[in-house]
Amino acid sequence: MGVKKKKEMQVTALTICHQDLETLRSLADVEGKNLASLLLHCVQLTDGVSQIHYVKQIVPLLEKADKNGACDPTIRSCLEILAGIYLSLNVKNPLKKVLASSLNGLPEFFLTEAVQSFTSRLQEELNTTDLYSYRKVIDNISSCMENFDLGRTGVNNLLQNVLHFLQKSLIEISEENRKFAGNHIVQTQLMNDLLVGTRVSVMLVQKIQDLQRIHLKTSTSPIWQSMCGLLSIFAKFLSDDDLLQTIQSTSGLAVILFIKAMFHPPEKIPDLISSLLLCSVDCASMPDWFLNCCRNLCCTDVSQSTLLFLCQGTLTMLDWQNGSMGASGEALLLNIVHVLFTLSSQIKESTLELFLSRILASWANSAIHVLESSSPSLKDSLNGNSSIVGRLLEYVYTHWEHPLDALRHQTKIIFRNILHMHQLTKEKSDSEASGLAADRFICDLTENLLQLEWHVKGKYACLGCLVDYMGIGHILALAKTIPSQILEVMGDQSLVPYASDLLETMFRNHKSHLKSQAVDTTWIDEWHETWVSPLLFILCEGNLDQKSYVIDYYLPKLLNCSPESLSYMVKILQTSADANTGSFDSRGALGALMACLRTARAHGHLQSATDAWRNLVSSARIKQGLIHQHCQVRIDTLGLLCESNRSTEMVSTEEMEWIEFFITYNLNSQSPGVRQQICSLLKKLFCRIQESSQVLYKLEQSRSKHEPENELTTQPPSVSLQQYKNFMSSICNRLFEALFPGSSYPTRFSALTILGSIAEVFPVPEGQVQTVYQLSHDIDISRFHTLMECFTSTFEEVKILAFDLLMKLPKTVIQFQDSEKLQGLFQAALELSSSTKPYDCVTASYLLNFLIWQDALPSSLSAYLKTQQAACGAEDKSAIVVERNTLMVIKCLLENLEEEVSQAENSLLQAAASFPLYGRVHCITGALQRLSLNLRLVSEWRPVVEKLLLMSYRLSAVVSPVIQSSSPEGLIPMDTDSESASRLQTILSEIQPRDTNDYFTQAKILKERDSFNLEDLNASVPNLGASAETKGSKERKTCDVTAQMVLVCCWRSMKEVALLLGTLCQLLPVQSVPESSNGLLTVEQVKEVGDYFKHHLLQSRHRGAFELAYTGFVKLTEILNRCPNVSLQKLPEQWLWNVLEEIKCSDPSSKLCATRRSAGIPFYIQALLACEPKKGKMDLLKITMKELITLARPADDSRSTVPQVHALNILRALFRDTRLGENIIPYVADGAKAAILGFTSPVWAVRNSSTLLFSTLITRIFGVKRGKDELSKKNRMTGSEFFSRFPELYPFLLQQLEAVANTVDSDTGELNRHPSMFLLLLVLGRLYPSPMDGTYSPLSMAPFIPFIMRCGHSPAYRSREMAARALVPFVMVDEIPATIQTLLAQLPDNTDQCFRQNHIHGTLLQVFHLLQACTDSKYRLNTDFQQELADVAVCTRAKLWLAKRQNPCLVTRAVYIDILFLLPRCLDKPTKGTQPAVERLGFWEDVRRIISQSELITGFPYSFTAPGLPQYLQSLTKLAIATVWAVAAQAGEQAEAIPISFSQLLESSFPEVRLLTLDALLERFSTAGSGLGEKGLPPLLCNMGGTFLTLAMKEKHPECFCKILKILHCVDPSEWLPQTEHCIHLTPKEFLIWTMDIASNERSEIQSVALRLASRVIAHQLQTCEETKDLVTPTLKRWVQLVATSCGEHLPTDSRLAAAEALTSTAPFLLTSPRLVLGLQDTLTLWRCVLDLLQSEEPAVRDAATGTVVTAMSQGNTCQATEFAFCQVDASIALTLALAVLCDLLQQWDRLAPGLPVLLGWLLGEGDDSAVHVESTQQVEDYLFEKAEVNFWAETLIFVKYLSEHLFRLLSKSSCHPLSPESLHHLRRTASEQGHLLSRLFRELPPAAQFLKTVEFTRLRIQEERTLACLRLLALLEGKGREDSPILGASDSPAEANQFTLARTETAC
Repeated sequence: MGVKKKKEMQVTALTICHQDLETLRSLADVEGKNLASLLLHCVQLTDGVSQIHYVKQIVPLLEKADKNGACDPTIRSCLEILAGIYLSLNVKNPLKKVLASSLNGLPEFFLTEAVQSFTSRLQEELNTTDLYSYRKVIDNISSCMENFDLGRTGVNNLLQNVLHFLQKSLIEISEENRKFAGNHIVQTQLMNDLLVGTRVSVMLVQKIQDLQRIHLKTSTSPIWQSMCGLLSIFAKFLSDDDLLQTIQSTSGLAVILFIKAMFHPPEKIPDLISSLLLCSVDCASMPDWFLNCCRNLCCTDVSQSTLLFLCQGTLTMLDWQNGSMGASGEALLLNIVHVLFTLSSQIKESTLELFLSRILASWANSAIHVLESSSPSLKDSLNGNSSIVGRLLEYVYTHWEHPLDALRHQTKIIFRNILHMHQLTKEKSDSEASGLAADRFICDLTENLLQLEWHVKGKYACLGCLVDYMGIGHILALAKTIPSQILEVMGDQSLVPYASDLLETMFRNHKSHLKSQAVDTTWIDEWHETWVSPLLFILCEGNLDQKSYVIDYYLPKLLNCSPESLSYMVKILQTSADANTGSFDSRGALGALMACLRTARAHGHLQSATDAWRNLVSSARIKQGLIHQHCQVRIDTLGLLCESNRSTEMVSTEEMEWIEFFITYNLNSQSPGVRQQICSLLKKLFCRIQESSQVLYKLEQSRSKHEPENELTTQPPSVSLQQYKNFMSSICNRLFEALFPGSSYPTRFSALTILGSIAEVFPVPEGQVQTVYQLSHDIDISRFHTLMECFTSTFEEVKILAFDLLMKLPKTVIQFQDSEKLQGLFQAALELSSSTKPYDCVTASYLLNFLIWQDALPSSLSAYLKTQQAACGAEDKSAIVVERNTLMVIKCLLENLEEEVSQAENSLLQAAASFPLYGRVHCITGALQRLSLNLRLVSEWRPVVEKLLLMSYRLSAVVSPVIQSSSPEGLIPMDTDSESASRLQTILSEIQPRDTNDYFTQAKILKERDSFNLEDLNASVPNLGASAETKGSKERKTCDVTAQMVLVCCWRSMKEVALLLGTLCQLLPVQSVPESSNGLLTVEQVKEVGDYFKHHLLQSRHRGAFELAYTGFVKLTEILNRCPNVSLQKLPEQWLWNVLEEIKCSDPSSKLCATRRSAGIPFYIQALLACEPKKGKMDLLKITMKELITLARPADDSRSTVPQVHALNILRALFRDTRLGENIIPYVADGAKAAILGFTSPVWAVRNSSTLLFSTLITRIFGVKRGKDELSKKNRMTGSEFFSRFPELYPFLLQQLEAVANTVDSDTGELNRHPSMFLLLLVLGRLYPSPMDGTYSPLSMAPFIPFIMRCGHSPAYRSREMAARALVPFVMVDEIPATIQTLLAQLPDNTDQCFRQNHIHGTLLQVFHLLQACTDSKYRLNTDFQQELADVAVCTRAKLWLAKRQNPCLVTRAVYIDILFLLPRCLDKPTKGTQPAVERLGFWEDVRRIISQSELITGFPYSFTAPGLPQYLQSLTKLAIATVWAVAAQAGEQAEAIPISFSQLLESSFPEVRLLTLDALLERFSTAGSGLGEKGLPPLLCNMGGTFLTLAMKEKHPECFCKILKILHCVDPSEWLPQTEHCIHLTPKEFLIWTMDIASNERSEIQSVALRLASRVIAHQLQTCEETKDLVTPTLKRWVQLVATSCGEHLPTDSRLAAAEALTSTAPFLLTSPRLVLGLQDTLTLWRCVLDLLQSEEPAVRDAATGTVVTAMSQGNTCQATEFAFCQVDASIALTLALAVLCDLLQQWDRLAPGLPVLLGWLLGEGDDSAVHVESTQQVEDYLFEKAEVNFWAETLIFVKYLSEHLFRLLSKSSCHPLSPESLHHLRRTASEQGHLLSRLFRELPPAAQFLKTVEFTRLRIQEERTLACLRLLALLEGKGREDSPILGASDSPAEANQFTLARTETAC
């Protein structure tokens, strides 16, 4: 909801020629009452809207005239002028429609005269000979035919002339179009003219009765001749593929329409069209006129598009209603669909595919009309079981996942029409008798759709159609849980719209069904149970994405359908809100409640906000929601307050208070999405305030007594307005306070965005408009400076927001009055623009852009310009000032840049170290980008632009040798010996350096730590203006130049030059002719820029350089594409042909880079192709793709492979380019062929490029991978869909696969690998079977199966795996059991003498993956299928020897065991009274024997390692564990029935066995410990504590050891801690010490688990009894140290999470105990750990620490300390709550006196890294890429603010004096010394330090605030009661030391 301004109607005023104007003047009467006077007044107006008023008066004026007026020459002349006016108006001008509408009401006695006038004027129009005026005449003919009686009559009168004109105009325009081939701007206009002309011709035939009976006229009549001429033109258009497809499509309509009008007899028309479509026209029987007009359509080689558009014309233009065409019409209908099916398999172009889908939908619609009165034979041809319907369904299934949305939508229409057709084909008696249940077609269709995976988008639309067709009852009977199933998939954004639409269709249908059958209101309970209960479960328990999408998409639709359900939802959620409060990863019932209420209010289902708060949710719940730990609960609660369906709804006082409360704690959100939502919702609130305030102003003015009954009546409007003003002022105060020194990026982003919204929603009032608030009134000088300081942020978004906010403020607020300050800032900006830190030049750019808006800037620039500028004039002062300032700043920067480039030409090393050039260019580009395009100082800009271009080329020439070298990343002479130097000299000579650049002329031999002196550099660079003093006063400075610095200098310079050139071309006008005064760039300059880009894109080696050159080049090509200058417009095409020729001829000696993926060449071609108009024919793309694919294929001759490598790399870039969209899809198949064939090349470069291309094509075909699962069905495709989209790949892949299969096995047993096998299997493995795959596709999947099976015999392990995966999609689901049995039969028996393990392994893998497909599929419900699987189990038993020792190969043994593991999961669970199939077959007996005879029991005879041993052990262990669970479940406690115990597995000598066993046990123990398990622990696992203790002492394997500790942590210590002495001979205390030893010494993961375990033991000991406490207490000191050392920000996240969990588990006993268990120091150490963790940058750590605070403030002795006890709160408020609890506990413990100095130390930052340790800049080395750990979330001053607030409150309440005078004096002295040190350090900073020394300045400001806060508290303790303490004198003030610093405020404390 935003402020929507009503769009004003723009109407172009009508005008008349001078002669008509004089006529009106001569005819106008003196009184001005006649028609001439009226028209004269009208045409003299310049406003079109006012003219409409006069036009509407014409007819009423004429109605007053009598019948004799028809002979009045005045009226006759006026009517003629009106006709001229009508025809002169543009077709889109509203005046034209108004005039037509008025003239339609003309009195009858004027009609004859009006028709004559109109006809004569129209005849004049038709006589025009100017080709470029034809379009206007055609538009007028079109307008005349549309709801304009006079016009239609006029056209009828001139029909012959109109037809002749249309024929002439279409011929001439098409000829002109051919002449301008290549000039797409002109061609686009001409083709649009052709399209309109064709449409008007169609309209004429449709609307004029004479033309519909034209076949009755003689062939010699002029009208007939014109019609024949037009038909001939349209037939040519239809076959002309150079025209737009919309013209061809319309021509198809026209051809059929003209044939329908002209052909006689009409009964033969269907046969004629059938023969046209089937290319079987009998020319002998055709009339001559038809052959003359349509000869090109009668041949046998008609193009696909022509046939397609003829089908469209036939379906659109013929009358299919009521079977009027009889049997021939029915035959035509069937012929059309067969033609369309043929075209479907041939067409590849996406636009034609879209046309085809629409035409198929249209055909199905026509079929429905015909079926309503058709013959039985047609019904048989179109019923559900017919081949035509089968092929239609096949089309739907293969296209419902198509990338084009419009095409997917058509499949839904086709499916719906299929259902309608099927309904019409059934006999009425049959349908009434049998009903839906017996309709086999519908039942099968429904079951097949339900069996599909939910990731298939087409499933949703088709199910929706079925629900509309048959109701929801049948579907709910088949799948009762379907609502939950659909809600489950709503976590996937791509499926959400489809799922929500289907759900809406279903629940609406269900509601109407239940309502119609019910006799009372109980039906709603069933409806709620079906649709609302699953929703509430998702809202409380679902994952974040799922809940968000359900709330956004599903909940509003549900409430719109059933608003009364809201109370039902709220009632349920209210009852569970206290128990289920949620957490950081769960919304809980409270979150669900807020989401429901928010949605209800936003959609108008809550009558008023007041009622909502009173009746539905309490104030306490709102506050809980606003600071809830889960971000979405906070957002939903805020949304509940901000959103309303009424934009003028008042904001209540309560809501304002809650909003302020929310802003206090929610600005610092790390999630960009959350920040965006917060800012958006608050903007909605501000809009409500603004709009409701306007209502209040009106109420106040009117003082109406009839006020509406709403909240406005509760108090006077003036009071509400004042509340609004105070609220907005308070909000702004909080937001500016949030911009304190050291505030985080999220805080600044949020605050500035919200301030920007306020400035936008409450604009400066104009005229009589009143506004309740103005941001400018709350901005003083300190806040202005605060916004300026935001430019120093390292995040550019903050700079942008601050700049935009300043620009939104009135100019008076942002003007500097102090010229010295302005000069200082400008000087700082210049220094920053040459900084070696890249982000500094961005700061400089924003600073300069802001200063450009200052009126006083020209005077401050006088020191930098050689020629003083004249004062600017008064006219349009603001724009001219900005333009002149921009010009002067650019001149200044350019002057400095020229001098620096001169220095860089002498030494690039020195330039990289001290003035890296790119900063100046960045600032110039930034200034140009904000410049208005309407330049006034064109003559002054021209030399500047010319100089900019020359300087760009010069700078580029300096840095390009590095960028274009073969190894730019490490190019720098830093070698330390002569040998290295000589090698380097060779490299330098390779890159062909510039002779004048000594950096490249010789390799320098440097000492180990050599450096150069910047003093010499300063001496060699002329001082720039006022900066001379600064540079001259610098101390001696040394700097090491690294390769990184040189490279960054060079590639960033190239980047900035490219962006500057692109910007110049984009923003500045090009001179149309050389002498033109309006342009700044000449044609030659534009060509030079293009040549520059070509040179660098084709020769640069560094990716950063050519990627950004590409960005600039794209800007240039976009301009050229739109340029009216033909020579410039054709440049991209010329460049493209040139580079393609260069690639064709390239060889190893070419300058084009053949390595680095062809470097910039693909980018160059991408830019040239991407600029081609997308609505055109894309000829450049087509020709380029053909050339590249030809080059990419392996060549027969022995030519160089370099062109092939380039072609493959370019193809990869083009297939990745999303801008080419579906236009690139027709070339995918050829690209795939080139990639697969290229993989067979003997040249590595070709194979490498082919692999990269293949990877891109996989992504292009199957979509971007959306999850970790490599073979997720979201990134797969059914086989039928794949081969229908890429039919050329079917024979190719089959042929290649056959070749691969033939090379897999050789009789000699040699290793023979085919290089393409991997790629082929990778593609085939991406396909998957679908139950919708029909039998109507000619592309059967069966031929692939034997070849894939043979690939499974490959000697390569990976190939065998891929072959097994690839086999699955080619086997239909119902054929899987038979295929498995065939594969098992191929396995050898144990008596066979000769067999190959590779063959066995490949076969077993194929069996395994087919079985896995069974477990994943939904078809196991079928009893026949189950029986077949049981047969598979029987076959498996016959080959059991492969799982035993008789099989010597461990790899095949492992796979067979995996198959045995999988079999029980495939076989369905037994029904009641039947024995499970696995037991019936004796499966577990066989498995028990295998395990008992395996090495797990007998052990290995000797220590050995064999191939596949780990895999075999893992498979065997998994099977053993599954067997133990299964047998234990059957046999209960009978130990003898269990083949192996867990103890035996845990004692295995192989870590793989132990690890798997421990994983399984850990899962069971975790489930039991969390209470999620239904039955708790099985008896088998009871009393295992001793076993784990013993294992823990013996285990050496780290992962196993870690798992054991985790299990001990999961199990209640009371079960195993008492056994420590017995099992491991350690007392509980000694065991605790042992655990802490591990936590101290082991690696991080084990350390974390050990700390958790130790903490749980301590908590258990402290909880049990007092005696144990005394035993444990001495070891607690060490535990405290462990926790404290685990909280470091530099440590892994897991360590800090472990510390947080340790603190949470011990909080009730150590942190909040009524008496101190530890000493105060240790307790405060633990509390400091909590506070540090709450300020961690990791959200997970903060959330875990918040859990500690929630636990701490929910104890009996602390729950009164805050109002949020037992609530799940966010870390931002948890910080202040933790301090509140701590202060409360200090009082409870009576330890305020010893605790206060510690807390004051925290306040001052003692022990913090951020304490004052400002080093001089000379001692700090700044490494370009080496960054220390930085916490971007923590805000020091927020912590200081909270701590000082709570201490102030604590000390104010405290009755006694907590500190002794000595202690107080010591603290006072320490703080004062700190203050004086700060004062000195501030004085040492340079002017404008906040820009030039941002880090040091910010650190000092933070420490200053800390010191002030401490001194205020000490003043309170001294009894002085002062809130401020002047620790710094006036002379020491940082404001004095630095004129542009923040005014000290109490923002942070």
